[in-house]
Amino acid sequence: MVSSGWCFLAAMIVAYGVANLLQSVAAARTTVHHSFDPGLLLRLAGHRTYLVGLGCQVAGFVLALLARRDLPLFLVQSAVAAGLGVTALLGVLVLKWRLPAAEVALLVLLFAGITALVLSAEPAPAKPLGKAGMVVLAVTLGVIAVVGFFAVRLHGAPGSVALGALAGLAFSAAAVAARPLASAPTPEAFVQDPLLYLLIAHSIVGQLLLGLAMQRGSTTAAVAAMDAAGAVPAAIVGLLLLNDKIWPGREWLAAVGFLVTLGAVIGLTRYAEPQHHHAVAGERDRGMVGVGAAGRPL
Repeated sequence: MVSSGWCFLAAMIVAYGVANLLQSVAAARTTVHHSFDPGLLLRLAGHRTYLVGLGCQVAGFVLALLARRDLPLFLVQSAVAAGLGVTALLGVLVLKWRLPAAEVALLVLLFAGITALVLSAEPAPAKPLGKAGMVVLAVTLGVIAVVGFFAVRLHGAPGSVALGALAGLAFSAAAVAARPLASAPTPEAFVQDPLLYLLIAHSIVGQLLLGLAMQRGSTTAAVAAMDAAGAVPAAIVGLLLLNDKIWPGREWLAAVGFLVTLGAVIGLTRYAEPQHHHAVAGERDRGMVGVGAAGRPL
């Protein structure tokens, strides 16, 4: 019988893929800002497309939380990257994106890596994180915010990659908090657990950083950088501290799958081409942020 965790995982991939696409469309319609301004989220919320995308991301978040009750973080966090493939496919079909051959090849490798991780992951409940782990998560939140304050000065693809990577670290920390939180015995214990509020704080910071990253031209570069940066820390913490398990004898398959997945998403940050363009805040009628494959209606 198929575990419910696998069903949640599959639905999560689709939800995140749709969310990435819709939020990218909204980000392309919002003036680019080069400051770490939380008001960007309010401006993005003025777009119905962004709100629908945010709803899909919340659905993906809930599905990921449910999947993390039994499935290891190295699988769930890597599977989030598979949503990028859904995003790319929808972009081609709906928005007429033109993906370079290298990007298509890397997406195929991405799915091959995810398949290997699925075959190697052994479901198991999580161990508690402990107070020391909570303190580390709180400190990490502050560090990410400070680095993000300076990273917003980067433009174009480097900005997409840097801000996307910081978003990935924030979402990775949220995932670490979510794995033991998902095993809370009662709704009261769930609401009272400090991990819930650390998870929310990291998710908000990650969402802001992702919005800033997507504004800088390449959705695939931003999301790939986010997935690459988010997969490694969560995988390490999960295996060392949270009781994540691999089926005996399949350790090699897990290692190959993880490396292939990570290599694919890192490669996507290198070969991804800009998919939209728009004006920069404080600049009148300036040039484009990037050359669109097939311009979106702005």
